[in-house]
Amino acid sequence: MQAAERAAAPNTLLAYQADLDSCAQSLVGAGQTLRTATVEGLRGWLADLSAQGQSRRTVARRLSCIKQFYLFLLREGLRTDNPAEHLDSPRAEQALPHFLSESEVLALLDACVEPEGASAAKKRRALVALAALELLYASGLRISELLGLPRQALAGDQRMLSVRGKGGRERLVPLSDSARQAAQALVVADAGLNSPYLFPGRDPTRPMTRQAFDRILHDVGQKAGLDPARLSPHVLRHSFATHLLAHGADLRALQMLLGHADIATTQIYTHVQTERLRQVVAEHHPLSASKNADLDD
Repeated sequence: MQAAERAAAPNTLLAYQADLDSCAQSLVGAGQTLRTATVEGLRGWLADLSAQGQSRRTVARRLSCIKQFYLFLLREGLRTDNPAEHLDSPRAEQALPHFLSESEVLALLDACVEPEGASAAKKRRALVALAALELLYASGLRISELLGLPRQALAGDQRMLSVRGKGGRERLVPLSDSARQAAQALVVADAGLNSPYLFPGRDPTRPMTRQAFDRILHDVGQKAGLDPARLSPHVLRHSFATHLLAHGADLRALQMLLGHADIATTQIYTHVQTERLRQVVAEHHPLSASKNADLDD
């Protein structure tokens, strides 16, 4: 059902399978199966997860899967009750998203340029890095969305990019001039590969892997003087959202650009802005503790 009706990604299916396996293994100790599980059996599984030291966020995600599973059994007539209905999900820690400053993003983009005397391989790698980073930062794409972009997505003088996101949902995101130019430069350079993908892998019939892109991002980060541990495709997505809000973007528009099904997911970026405002007050208000400490010095 998840694959056919919800177009769940392969990694999502693997995660759901792992969650079901985890629950099933725990239920064996209570003499139960997934089909015969009771509320007490499922509570025992949750207790096992906590005892294993799994984070509240992980436990909440796994419980969400199990709740969906029993709703499915109920709808299909395979059970007459839902043992997971009244199980409380642990409150996940609210971690603020990590993002780069605008100057750090510019440093990353500048680091993608190779000198004139560089080898052809290095120049192509630089084109890949620049096109990928421009698109990630200009459009807020997920890495799976970026690497899955078809070559034809940049055909012609496109001003909008059609993106297929989670659950097969499509959305349109605007393309900046610099992102479009960088992507089209890559298309020209890769003309001889005859790949259907904008970012082909070693095998041109398949897209670049996430691991291959991570290596490119790591190298560019080092050239830009940034700690590679702070860098990831999702950090660039967070930077896109944070910088848009900082420059006055509307939260609902940001939700559409990011492809969030629920605006509650987008609202985490308002917390980032609130934290930044708190820091500004702490650093610059004449009666703040930090200012008083400077006066004492």
